[in-house]
Amino acid sequence: MKQVTIKVERRTKTGKETAKKARKAGYIPAILYGKGIEPIPFLVPYSEFEKIHNRYKGEAVIYTFEFTNGETVRKQAVLKEYQRHPVTDKFIHLDFQVIEEGATIEIEVPLEFVGKPVGITKGGILEIMLHELTIECLPKDIPDKIIVDISHLDIGDSLHVRDIKVPENLKVKDHPDETVATVVAEEEGAGSEESTS
Repeated sequence: MKQVTIKVERRTKTGKETAKKARKAGYIPAILYGKGIEPIPFLVPYSEFEKIHNRYKGEAVIYTFEFTNGETVRKQAVLKEYQRHPVTDKFIHLDFQVIEEGATIEIEVPLEFVGKPVGITKGGILEIMLHELTIECLPKDIPDKIIVDISHLDIGDSLHVRDIKVPENLKVKDHPDETVATVVAEEEGAGSEESTS
């Protein structure tokens, strides 16, 4: 679990025009929400968020926000959703959920697949259906990623959510029967090959 700190500013005004001006000035409009608090609209420096997002891509991150306009207030949160521009692919909005001390949080954790499925040596093709696992746990227990060994998968075999072993302090929220990965015969999976680099 990575932890980063960003200095941010509260948004006193909301709306499309205000958001557009903020983006031109180099900020991403964002919202912080959580149980028992009023949603807080704020602005995140674009370059700083992009740097963090690219550096820790594929890992769980806890953000500490320092609201600097007026009295400094610190809030810890996790990124729940983000929106990108359909043409430029730039971030245009961020949703963060505040972390409550002692309370569990639901978060998506990346899956890292290791091993070469035996079915691939027989001409099969690996198809990955699920790249993240939704878990519930205390913030201190959030893992960076969950390692999944797929070396045993033969042609026709599938790995399901129920097959993934996680520590006892993590509660998996995805449906147990959901398929995570499968190895299919080449003619079935033509054009859908994925690597496990």
